[in-house]
Parts: sequence; structure tokens; C-alpha cells
Amino acid sequence: MITNYLDIKLEVKKAIANNLPVVALESTIISHGMPYPQNKETALHVEQIVRDNGAIPATIALINGKIKVGLTEDEIDYLAKSGSKIVKASRRDLPYLLAQKIDGATTVASTMIAANLAGIRIFATGGIGGVHRGASQSFDISADLQELANTNVAVVCAGIKAILDLGLTLEYLETFGIPVLGYQTEELPAFYTQKSGFKVNYKMESTSDIAQLLKTKWNLKLKGGVIIANPILKEKQLDFDIMKIAIDKALVEEKELGIKGKDSTPFLLGKVKELTDGLSLEANIELVYNNAKLAAQIAKEFNKLVL
Repeated sequence: MITNYLDIKLEVKKAIANNLPVVALESTIISHGMPYPQNKETALHVEQIVRDNGAIPATIALINGKIKVGLTEDEIDYLAKSGSKIVKASRRDLPYLLAQKIDGATTVASTMIAANLAGIRIFATGGIGGVHRGASQSFDISADLQELANTNVAVVCAGIKAILDLGLTLEYLETFGIPVLGYQTEELPAFYTQKSGFKVNYKMESTSDIAQLLKTKWNLKLKGGVIIANPILKEKQLDFDIMKIAIDKALVEEKELGIKGKDSTPFLLGKVKELTDGLSLEANIELVYNNAKLAAQIAKEFNKLVL
């Protein structure tokens, strides 16, 4: 039984039961995204932004053999202090970690799984994974994309992580019928910046329009998620040329060191942070705040339609 593995916080459970808006949040950003106490402060602030915009936050993690949907402040503090000692848990890892009662921080893919199991349809994160550069040789493609193809959760993000191959990721998404919506933009944001050179599938002017699209998609039994690309605020974005130079340098070093697989993304993000003197991390935090706000607003509109 699913209930044997699912532990939904009472506040979140009541909100779901009463059809109140809920926003799922991942926990990898807490354990692997930044140092303590900045990670804890950021996680708590993200939850407060969700509340301030009329929804209930549900940060998700694996703790003591359970998928916890909605964490206490003490649990967030535990993840934040433990840092990279906490295992990154994607779809592949869930059965093993739960069976062994090993604590895990959820990625985009596993957060989507948990949100879907709990009945939460809107999820806010930083950026999604995708097709890695050089994937024609490495076949390195994030599990996030297959989860988006199969799991009915909308993901509010600042686009695809800029360290990836944006063009190939968009082709992959098209193949699996995953809509890429741009919130008040026609251009796909590239995580740290509003600029990428690529187009979204549809520009959406309002949260009510997005909610109506989500309802229509799932009413038609078209399985899978939707990407809602929300550009980082202009005044908070990283300079495009600085970002590109840093990413190119990071990619060269990654190849020289032979770093591959699940170690690739954290290495590249860490290296870009180092090469930009921390500016990329500041931008990362700001875009997560921006996404949390939009996700709460969409959740409110979506719940009006399903009353």
C-alpha cells in the first residue's frame, strides 16, 4: 500500500482534503544547493513566499523510510546541516532508499512522483534537468524528462539548467509531448538569465490561462507534466556573456577530470558558482523565490477550476 510509504504533514493533508492550493517543493536544493545556514534560510523563505501568495508549501524528502510530504522546521534544519551526506534521490533510488530507511533529498523527478502520489499538481523548483552536452556519445539525459512525460505535475521553473544542451532538451520534450509554456515571455529562459536564443511553445499571459491549460490537458487524459518557464527577474539575472564563459570553462574542466553521470550537474553548478564569484548562486536563489511566488498563484487559479 502506498500509504505505508507516504507521510503527509497534517497541514498539507487538510489542505488537499479541502481542495486548498498546495505547492510541492524539492529538497535537493537544501542538502546539495548551498552551505548551512544559507540553505535552511532559503528553504524557509521559499515556504513563506508560497504562504504569502495564498498556498500551502509541501517540501518533500525521504526520512526514516517514509516519503515526507511537508517538512517541519526541524526536518529542514536536519537536511540543511547534513548537506551532501544526504543521498540525492531520483526515481531509480526510491525503492532502495525507502526499503533501507536511508534518508534522501528529492530531485525534480522524485518530487514529482511524491507530489503526484499525494495529489499535488503544482511544483516549484529552480531549473529542470535535461539532455547533457555531448549526450550523443554519453547518452546522459536527466530522469526529469521521462518523469515529465509520465507524471501529471506542472513544474514551475526558470527554464532548463543553462549548463545543458537546451536545443536537444527541447527536441526531447517535443518528442514526448511535454508543453513548454513561457510565463509572459516567448523566449525560453536559461536559468540564470532571461535570454537563451530558443523559443517556448506557447506564451501565457496570465496564471488563469495556465491553470485552464492544465485542467484541459489532464481532462483529456493526456498524461504527463507541463513546464512553466518563468524568467528570472531582469534586475536579478546574471550577465549572459559572463554566464557563457563560466559554463564553457566548467565544461572543459569536467571533461579533463572525467566527471560523468549524476556527479556532472553538481560539479558544473559548483564550478560556475566559483567562476562567477558566487553571482550564479545569488541568481539561483532569486529565481527560486520568483518561481515559488508564481507556483502559488497558479495553484490558487487551478484549484478554482477543480472545485
